[in-house]
Amino acid sequence: MKAIKYLITVIAITAMMSVTAQETQKESNQNPFGLVYGGAITENVKGKVNINPVTYKIKDIAISANVYTPANYDPAKSYPAIVVAHPNGGVKEQVAGLYAQRLAEQGYIAITADAAYQGGSGGTPRVVDKPANRIEDIHGMADFISQYKGVDTASIGLLGICGGGGYSLKAVQSDKRFKAIATLSMFNSGEVRRNGFMNSQVATIQERLKRASDARALEAKEGKVQYVFPDSNPPTDEQIAKMPFELYREGAIYYGRTHKHPNSSGNYTLSSLLDLMTWDANTNTDLIDQPLLMIVGSKADTKYMTDEVFEKAINAKTKELFLIDGATHIQTYWKPEYVLQAVNKLVKFYQTNL
Repeated sequence: MKAIKYLITVIAITAMMSVTAQETQKESNQNPFGLVYGGAITENVKGKVNINPVTYKIKDIAISANVYTPANYDPAKSYPAIVVAHPNGGVKEQVAGLYAQRLAEQGYIAITADAAYQGGSGGTPRVVDKPANRIEDIHGMADFISQYKGVDTASIGLLGICGGGGYSLKAVQSDKRFKAIATLSMFNSGEVRRNGFMNSQVATIQERLKRASDARALEAKEGKVQYVFPDSNPPTDEQIAKMPFELYREGAIYYGRTHKHPNSSGNYTLSSLLDLMTWDANTNTDLIDQPLLMIVGSKADTKYMTDEVFEKAINAKTKELFLIDGATHIQTYWKPEYVLQAVNKLVKFYQTNL
Protein backbone atom coordinates (compact mmCIF):
# COMPACT_ATOMS: atom_id res chain seq x y z
CA MET A 1 0.00 0.00 0.00
CA LYS A 2 2.84 2.35 0.84
CA ALA A 3 4.44 1.68 -2.53
CA ILE A 4 1.14 2.33 -4.31
CA LYS A 5 0.67 5.64 -2.52
CA TYR A 6 4.22 6.61 -3.42
CA LEU A 7 3.67 5.89 -7.11
CA ILE A 8 0.47 7.93 -7.11
CA THR A 9 2.26 10.98 -5.80
CA VAL A 10 5.46 10.91 -7.84
CA ILE A 11 5.76 13.78 -10.32
CA ALA A 12 5.79 12.51 -13.90
CA ILE A 13 8.27 15.03 -15.28
CA THR A 14 12.00 14.99 -16.16
CA ALA A 15 15.51 16.47 -16.72
CA MET A 16 19.18 15.78 -16.07
CA MET A 17 21.50 17.67 -13.70
CA SER A 18 24.82 18.88 -15.10
CA VAL A 19 27.30 21.68 -14.52
CA THR A 20 25.80 23.54 -17.48
CA ALA A 21 22.28 23.21 -16.09
CA GLN A 22 23.40 24.42 -12.67
CA GLU A 23 24.97 27.50 -14.26
CA THR A 24 21.80 28.08 -16.28
CA GLN A 25 19.71 28.04 -13.11
CA LYS A 26 22.07 30.43 -11.32
CA GLU A 27 21.92 32.90 -14.20
CA SER A 28 18.17 32.63 -14.67
CA ASN A 29 17.49 33.55 -11.05
CA GLN A 30 18.34 37.11 -12.10
CA ASN A 31 16.25 37.10 -15.28
CA PRO A 32 13.89 40.10 -15.28
CA PHE A 33 11.18 38.08 -17.04
CA GLY A 34 11.54 35.13 -14.68
CA LEU A 35 12.82 32.88 -17.48
CA VAL A 36 14.75 29.84 -16.27
CA TYR A 37 16.17 28.37 -19.48
CA GLY A 38 19.58 28.76 -21.07
CA GLY A 39 20.07 31.64 -23.47
CA ALA A 40 16.86 33.36 -22.34
CA ILE A 41 16.07 36.96 -23.26
CA THR A 42 17.20 39.38 -20.56
CA GLU A 43 16.02 42.59 -22.18
CA ASN A 44 14.01 43.68 -25.19
CA VAL A 45 16.41 45.12 -27.76
CA LYS A 46 15.16 46.85 -30.89
CA GLY A 47 15.73 44.72 -33.98
CA LYS A 48 16.02 41.46 -32.01
CA VAL A 49 13.58 38.88 -30.69
CA ASN A 50 11.42 40.46 -27.99
CA ILE A 51 9.26 39.01 -25.24
CA ASN A 52 5.93 40.66 -24.48
CA PRO A 53 4.13 39.67 -21.25
CA VAL A 54 0.37 39.84 -21.78
CA THR A 55 -2.82 38.98 -19.91
CA TYR A 56 -6.25 38.04 -21.17
CA LYS A 57 -9.25 36.17 -19.82
CA ILE A 58 -10.76 32.76 -20.38
CA LYS A 59 -14.24 33.22 -18.98
CA ASP A 60 -13.50 34.99 -15.68
CA ILE A 61 -9.97 33.68 -15.20
CA ALA A 62 -6.97 35.90 -15.91
CA ILE A 63 -4.37 34.14 -18.04
CA SER A 64 -0.69 35.08 -17.86
CA ALA A 65 1.12 34.64 -21.16
CA ASN A 66 4.26 35.63 -23.04
CA VAL A 67 4.28 36.52 -26.73
CA TYR A 68 7.65 36.28 -28.48
CA THR A 69 8.06 38.39 -31.62
CA PRO A 70 10.79 37.85 -34.23
CA ALA A 71 13.69 40.15 -34.96
CA ASN A 72 12.68 43.37 -36.73
CA TYR A 73 9.03 42.59 -36.02
CA ASP A 74 6.72 44.90 -37.94
CA PRO A 75 3.01 44.75 -36.97
CA ALA A 76 2.12 45.85 -40.50
CA LYS A 77 3.65 42.67 -41.92
CA SER A 78 2.30 39.11 -41.81
CA TYR A 79 3.89 36.30 -39.77
CA PRO A 80 3.07 32.66 -39.10
CA ALA A 81 2.37 31.97 -35.43
CA ILE A 82 2.94 29.04 -33.09
CA VAL A 83 0.97 28.27 -29.93
CA VAL A 84 3.11 26.40 -27.37
CA ALA A 85 1.44 24.33 -24.62
CA HIS A 86 3.56 23.64 -21.53
CA PRO A 87 4.08 20.33 -19.68
CA ASN A 88 2.18 19.11 -16.65
CA GLY A 89 3.36 21.06 -13.63
CA GLY A 90 5.40 23.37 -15.83
CA VAL A 91 5.10 27.07 -16.51
CA LYS A 92 5.70 29.33 -19.48
CA GLU A 93 9.12 30.40 -18.20
CA GLN A 94 10.60 26.89 -18.55
CA VAL A 95 10.78 24.62 -21.60
CA ALA A 96 7.71 26.13 -23.29
CA GLY A 97 9.40 29.52 -23.22
CA LEU A 98 12.63 28.07 -24.55
CA TYR A 99 10.92 26.62 -27.61
CA ALA A 100 8.79 29.73 -28.11
CA GLN A 101 11.93 31.87 -28.13
CA ARG A 102 13.77 29.54 -30.49
CA LEU A 103 10.83 29.60 -32.91
CA ALA A 104 10.67 33.40 -32.72
CA GLU A 105 14.36 33.43 -33.62
CA GLN A 106 13.33 31.62 -36.81
CA GLY A 107 10.73 34.23 -37.76
CA TYR A 108 7.59 33.06 -35.98
CA ILE A 109 5.36 34.88 -33.53
CA ALA A 110 5.00 32.46 -30.63
CA ILE A 111 2.78 32.44 -27.56
CA THR A 112 2.96 30.35 -24.43
CA ALA A 113 0.65 30.78 -21.45
CA ASP A 114 0.31 29.40 -17.96
CA ALA A 115 -2.65 27.06 -17.67
CA ALA A 116 -5.69 28.36 -15.82
CA TYR A 117 -5.46 27.57 -12.09
CA GLN A 118 -1.70 27.16 -12.49
CA GLY A 119 1.49 29.23 -12.62
CA GLY A 120 0.94 32.96 -12.91
CA SER A 121 -2.64 32.58 -14.15
CA GLY A 122 -5.69 32.96 -11.94
CA GLY A 123 -8.26 30.46 -10.76
CA THR A 124 -8.99 28.75 -7.45
CA PRO A 125 -8.44 26.31 -5.95
CA ARG A 126 -4.85 26.34 -7.08
CA VAL A 127 -3.30 23.71 -9.34
CA VAL A 128 -6.54 22.17 -10.47
CA ASP A 129 -5.43 19.86 -13.30
CA LYS A 130 -8.37 18.94 -15.49
CA PRO A 131 -8.03 18.02 -19.18
CA ALA A 132 -10.99 20.16 -20.23
CA ASN A 133 -9.30 23.22 -18.70
CA ARG A 134 -5.97 22.51 -20.38
CA ILE A 135 -7.63 22.05 -23.77
CA GLU A 136 -9.57 25.29 -23.32
CA ASP A 137 -6.25 27.00 -22.50
CA ILE A 138 -5.00 26.01 -25.95
CA HIS A 139 -8.15 27.29 -27.65
CA GLY A 140 -7.72 30.50 -25.61
CA MET A 141 -4.15 30.99 -26.81
CA ALA A 142 -5.42 30.63 -30.37
CA ASP A 143 -8.14 33.20 -29.67
CA PHE A 144 -5.61 35.71 -28.38
CA ILE A 145 -2.83 35.22 -30.91
CA SER A 146 -5.31 35.31 -33.81
CA GLN A 147 -5.99 38.95 -32.92
CA TYR A 148 -2.33 39.88 -32.36
CA LYS A 149 -1.02 42.43 -34.84
CA GLY A 150 1.00 40.83 -37.61
CA VAL A 151 -0.32 37.29 -37.20
CA ASP A 152 -1.39 35.47 -40.35
CA THR A 153 -4.48 33.65 -39.12
CA ALA A 154 -4.22 31.19 -41.99
CA SER A 155 -0.79 30.11 -40.71
CA ILE A 156 -1.17 29.11 -37.06
CA GLY A 157 0.60 26.01 -35.81
CA LEU A 158 0.60 24.21 -32.48
CA LEU A 159 3.40 22.69 -30.40
CA GLY A 160 2.52 20.64 -27.33
CA ILE A 161 5.22 19.56 -24.90
CA CYS A 162 4.83 16.59 -22.53
CA GLY A 163 1.31 16.77 -21.05
CA GLY A 164 0.70 19.80 -23.25
CA GLY A 165 1.30 17.47 -26.17
CA GLY A 166 -1.52 15.17 -25.17
CA TYR A 167 -3.88 18.12 -24.70
CA SER A 168 -2.77 19.63 -28.02
CA LEU A 169 -3.66 16.42 -29.83
CA LYS A 170 -7.16 16.80 -28.43
CA ALA A 171 -7.42 20.51 -29.24
CA VAL A 172 -6.66 20.05 -32.94
CA GLN A 173 -9.31 17.37 -33.30
CA SER A 174 -11.92 20.12 -33.28
CA ASP A 175 -10.01 23.40 -33.66
CA LYS A 176 -9.13 23.68 -37.32
CA ARG A 177 -7.54 27.10 -36.88
CA PHE A 178 -4.43 25.03 -36.22
CA LYS A 179 -3.02 24.12 -39.61
CA ALA A 180 -0.29 21.83 -38.28
CA ILE A 181 0.35 20.04 -34.97
CA ALA A 182 3.67 18.94 -33.45
CA THR A 183 4.39 17.28 -30.13
CA LEU A 184 7.60 16.97 -28.16
CA SER A 185 8.02 14.17 -25.61
CA MET A 186 4.24 13.69 -25.58
CA PHE A 187 2.73 12.54 -22.27
CA ASN A 188 -0.74 11.01 -22.11
CA SER A 189 -1.87 12.36 -18.74
CA GLY A 190 -5.12 10.38 -18.63
CA GLU A 191 -3.52 7.04 -19.39
CA VAL A 192 -0.82 7.54 -16.78
CA ARG A 193 -3.12 8.85 -14.05
CA ARG A 194 -5.43 5.90 -14.69
CA ASN A 195 -3.05 3.00 -15.31
CA GLY A 196 0.12 4.35 -13.76
CA PHE A 197 3.36 4.95 -15.61
CA MET A 198 4.11 1.92 -17.75
CA ASN A 199 0.85 0.39 -16.45
CA SER A 200 2.28 0.10 -12.95
CA GLN A 201 -0.99 0.91 -11.13
CA VAL A 202 -3.69 -0.95 -13.05
CA ALA A 203 -4.59 -3.03 -10.00
CA THR A 204 -5.47 0.06 -7.93
CA ILE A 205 -7.65 2.04 -10.34
CA GLN A 206 -10.88 1.66 -8.38
CA GLU A 207 -9.16 2.40 -5.08
CA ARG A 208 -7.71 5.64 -6.44
CA LEU A 209 -11.03 6.67 -7.97
CA LYS A 210 -12.60 6.20 -4.53
CA ARG A 211 -9.98 8.48 -2.97
CA ALA A 212 -10.62 11.12 -5.62
CA SER A 213 -14.38 10.83 -5.08
CA ASP A 214 -13.94 11.28 -1.33
CA ALA A 215 -11.78 14.35 -1.97
CA ARG A 216 -14.47 15.88 -4.15
CA ALA A 217 -17.08 15.17 -1.48
CA LEU A 218 -14.92 16.92 1.12
CA GLU A 219 -14.55 19.96 -1.14
CA ALA A 220 -18.31 20.16 -1.59
CA LYS A 221 -19.14 19.66 2.08
CA GLU A 222 -16.43 21.58 3.88
CA GLY A 223 -14.57 23.54 1.21
CA LYS A 224 -11.35 21.71 2.07
CA VAL A 225 -9.05 20.90 -0.82
CA GLN A 226 -6.84 17.83 -0.73
CA TYR A 227 -3.73 17.52 -2.85
CA VAL A 228 -1.98 14.55 -4.38
CA PHE A 229 1.23 15.69 -2.68
CA PRO A 230 0.31 16.50 0.95
CA ASP A 231 4.00 16.92 1.74
CA SER A 232 5.47 19.41 -0.72
CA ASN A 233 9.03 19.20 0.59
CA PRO A 234 11.52 18.69 -2.25
CA PRO A 235 12.97 15.18 -2.46
CA THR A 236 16.47 14.49 -1.20
CA ASP A 237 19.22 12.96 -3.32
CA GLU A 238 18.51 9.62 -1.67
CA GLN A 239 14.79 9.85 -2.40
CA ILE A 240 15.44 10.79 -6.01
CA ALA A 241 17.77 7.83 -6.45
CA LYS A 242 15.02 5.49 -5.23
CA MET A 243 12.37 6.78 -7.64
CA PRO A 244 11.19 3.88 -9.82
CA PHE A 245 11.51 5.47 -13.27
CA GLU A 246 14.07 7.64 -15.01
CA LEU A 247 11.29 10.06 -15.90
CA TYR A 248 10.67 10.79 -12.23
CA ARG A 249 14.33 10.97 -11.24
CA GLU A 250 15.26 13.42 -13.97
CA GLY A 251 12.06 15.36 -13.43
CA ALA A 252 12.71 15.93 -9.77
CA ILE A 253 16.06 17.46 -10.69
CA TYR A 254 14.82 19.57 -13.61
CA TYR A 255 11.78 21.03 -11.90
CA GLY A 256 13.14 21.08 -8.38
CA ARG A 257 16.71 22.22 -8.95
CA THR A 258 18.22 23.08 -12.32
CA HIS A 259 15.18 24.80 -13.84
CA LYS A 260 13.15 25.53 -10.76
CA HIS A 261 10.53 28.29 -10.95
CA PRO A 262 8.45 29.54 -8.01
CA ASN A 263 5.22 29.24 -10.01
CA SER A 264 5.90 25.69 -11.14
CA SER A 265 4.25 22.94 -9.13
CA GLY A 266 4.02 19.22 -9.77
CA ASN A 267 1.16 19.13 -7.29
CA TYR A 268 -2.51 19.04 -8.20
CA THR A 269 -5.86 18.60 -6.48
CA LEU A 270 -6.78 15.03 -5.64
CA SER A 271 -10.29 15.56 -7.03
CA SER A 272 -8.73 16.30 -10.44
CA LEU A 273 -8.22 12.56 -10.80
CA LEU A 274 -11.96 12.17 -11.42
CA ASP A 275 -11.42 13.95 -14.73
CA LEU A 276 -7.89 12.79 -15.47
CA MET A 277 -8.53 9.07 -14.98
CA THR A 278 -11.51 9.03 -17.35
CA TRP A 279 -9.70 10.94 -20.10
CA ASP A 280 -7.29 9.71 -22.76
CA ALA A 281 -5.27 11.47 -25.45
CA ASN A 282 -5.64 8.33 -27.53
CA THR A 283 -9.35 8.69 -28.29
CA ASN A 284 -10.82 10.17 -31.49
CA THR A 285 -7.37 10.52 -33.03
CA ASP A 286 -9.03 9.86 -36.39
CA LEU A 287 -10.34 13.45 -36.18
CA ILE A 288 -6.81 14.81 -36.60
CA ASP A 289 -6.61 15.71 -40.29
CA GLN A 290 -3.82 18.27 -40.06
CA PRO A 291 -0.15 17.44 -40.72
CA LEU A 292 1.31 15.77 -37.62
CA LEU A 293 4.89 15.66 -36.36
CA MET A 294 5.74 13.77 -33.18
CA ILE A 295 9.23 14.23 -31.72
CA VAL A 296 10.58 12.01 -28.96
CA GLY A 297 13.93 10.93 -27.58
CA SER A 298 15.06 7.44 -28.52
CA LYS A 299 15.82 6.72 -24.85
CA ALA A 300 12.69 8.34 -23.42
CA ASP A 301 10.77 5.93 -21.21
CA THR A 302 7.64 7.83 -22.28
CA LYS A 303 8.14 6.91 -25.93
CA TYR A 304 5.41 4.27 -25.79
CA MET A 305 2.80 7.02 -25.45
CA THR A 306 3.94 8.74 -28.64
CA ASP A 307 3.98 5.39 -30.44
CA GLU A 308 0.39 4.64 -29.41
CA VAL A 309 -1.01 7.94 -30.66
CA PHE A 310 1.08 7.98 -33.83
CA GLU A 311 -0.27 4.61 -34.91
CA LYS A 312 -3.89 5.65 -34.39
CA ALA A 313 -3.68 9.03 -36.16
CA ILE A 314 -4.76 7.42 -39.40
CA ASN A 315 -6.32 10.51 -41.01
CA ALA A 316 -3.52 13.00 -40.46
CA LYS A 317 -2.78 14.77 -43.73
CA THR A 318 0.84 13.72 -43.28
CA LYS A 319 2.53 12.25 -40.22
CA GLU A 320 6.11 11.74 -39.15
CA LEU A 321 7.75 10.28 -36.06
CA PHE A 322 11.12 11.95 -35.45
CA LEU A 323 13.52 10.32 -33.00
CA ILE A 324 16.23 12.33 -31.28
CA ASP A 325 18.95 9.73 -30.91
CA GLY A 326 20.19 9.26 -27.36
CA ALA A 327 17.76 11.69 -25.69
CA THR A 328 15.64 10.93 -22.67
CA HIS A 329 12.28 12.62 -22.10
CA ILE A 330 13.31 15.92 -20.55
CA GLN A 331 16.77 16.07 -21.95
CA THR A 332 14.75 17.35 -24.91
CA TYR A 333 13.70 20.21 -22.60
CA TRP A 334 17.13 21.72 -22.09
CA LYS A 335 20.12 19.87 -23.54
CA PRO A 336 21.41 22.17 -26.32
CA GLU A 337 22.22 19.53 -28.95
CA TYR A 338 18.80 17.89 -28.54
CA VAL A 339 16.92 21.18 -28.48
CA LEU A 340 18.71 22.21 -31.67
CA GLN A 341 17.67 19.01 -33.43
CA ALA A 342 14.07 19.45 -32.33
CA VAL A 343 13.92 23.12 -33.35
CA ASN A 344 15.44 22.44 -36.75
CA LYS A 345 12.87 19.71 -37.37
CA LEU A 346 10.01 21.91 -36.14
CA VAL A 347 11.02 24.78 -38.39
CA LYS A 348 11.19 22.54 -41.44
CA PHE A 349 7.79 21.08 -40.54
CA TYR A 350 6.11 24.45 -40.04
CA GLN A 351 7.71 25.94 -43.15
CA THR A 352 6.26 23.11 -45.18
CA ASN A 353 2.79 23.12 -43.63
CA LEU A 354 1.95 26.69 -42.64
